[in-house]
Amino acid sequence: MDTAFRDFGEDGINTEIPRLVIAGTESGCGKTSLASGLMSALRERGLVVQPFKTGPDFIDPTHHTRICGRTSRNLDPFMMGEEGVFKTFVIASAGADIAVVEGAMGLFDGIDGSDFSSTAHVARILTAPVVLVVSAAASARSIHAVVRGFRDFDPRVRIVGVIFNRLATTKHRDMIAAEEFVPALGYISRQEGPGVQSRHLGLVMAHESDAMQSYGQVVRESCDLDAILAIARGAPPLADPGFAMRPKGEKRAVIGVARDNTFCFYYQNNLDRLVRAGAELRFFSPMDDALPEMDALYLGGGYPELFADRLEASPCRHAICRLADQGMPVYGECGGLMYLGRSITTDREYQMAGILPACTELTPRIQALGYVKGTFSNPVGFWAGGSRVLGHEFHFSRTECDRDARFTLHLKQGTGIRDGNDGLTEQNTVGAYTHAYFSDSFCEQFVAAAEVFRRNP
Repeated sequence: MDTAFRDFGEDGINTEIPRLVIAGTESGCGKTSLASGLMSALRERGLVVQPFKTGPDFIDPTHHTRICGRTSRNLDPFMMGEEGVFKTFVIASAGADIAVVEGAMGLFDGIDGSDFSSTAHVARILTAPVVLVVSAAASARSIHAVVRGFRDFDPRVRIVGVIFNRLATTKHRDMIAAEEFVPALGYISRQEGPGVQSRHLGLVMAHESDAMQSYGQVVRESCDLDAILAIARGAPPLADPGFAMRPKGEKRAVIGVARDNTFCFYYQNNLDRLVRAGAELRFFSPMDDALPEMDALYLGGGYPELFADRLEASPCRHAICRLADQGMPVYGECGGLMYLGRSITTDREYQMAGILPACTELTPRIQALGYVKGTFSNPVGFWAGGSRVLGHEFHFSRTECDRDARFTLHLKQGTGIRDGNDGLTEQNTVGAYTHAYFSDSFCEQFVAAAEVFRRNP
């Protein structure tokens, strides 16, 4: 059973959650495959596994969720704060036998070369033991110098075991196994089989590939699963969180949420907070479904460029435009921003909803990547002036706006649509490249605006 919207009273607050962090020495060392394989192997043992991902990534959590049958949650100190990371972890882990946290980048890689918001930072917040994934593809005894450096770099981070990945031969393994500074929990041979393919925003989504789940067999055959479980179960008790779950709010309005192969980037905490604020969420596909009855619309990020022909052909775009013209609150992020404009150009120009005065063109190079910090300078229906926004941006597109276009989000950190301006607005519609981590106040305002539209269509 998933933990979304669950009250603590059902299972109680568990401060003795078996847990561990799967971290890497660097990006591309194989930690996503091994974390997913470990989740799969634990599931096959009959354990209830709660998955997590450090940082703002949308794609890896889809693979976790498919494998574990429980929604993977992001743990990001920049967007959530340390308290938010701790609270999300405790709430989501209710009813689980073990929590597995997949790290991001290298273990100690944080914002702007700092430790902040690194995988190590999250591990410290959770007092979680760390299993380090190391690619040994081009070294033997020398890899122990790397392991020793990681072990000693920050004594606040407890690296309890290593999984050596991409070994070439049995002899290669024996050469590494001759010495150990940290217990070896697994030796993984170089995998020749099909992996998970990538595209411009990262790996393909979970619904497009089952390859991650197949790594469960690799972990079973090549890792000491009993030792890994013992490490997780030996994690120290968490401090008493000292909070109670906020009850789900009384239904005040219906918010339509576009969720399909096009619009698939959502933070589960954002959806949960909207429900807690009194929203009933109705999921639908702007490509394939008729528009449901709704009082507001939320369009997440994703891949509208891959399905532009189907989005153009669907009558949904005209129906959404009519409701926006009537003043219905509409909020779009990245892919949602692109859809709300006049057109998207890939191999040709495709017509979109035409609500916002802008056109988007896909580019061969990345246009923005990183954390976003800003404030809403102009009040727009569901966002009050002065409200703070924290989030992330990552896109390979450029949006050109009319010269008289109005922006409501000013970024102190980040690129946005143009010169640090984001949140293109028209009537009661806002579109931004920023993937925002919703605050309670935003959710309250968005639901309140939907409620107003419901009463005064």
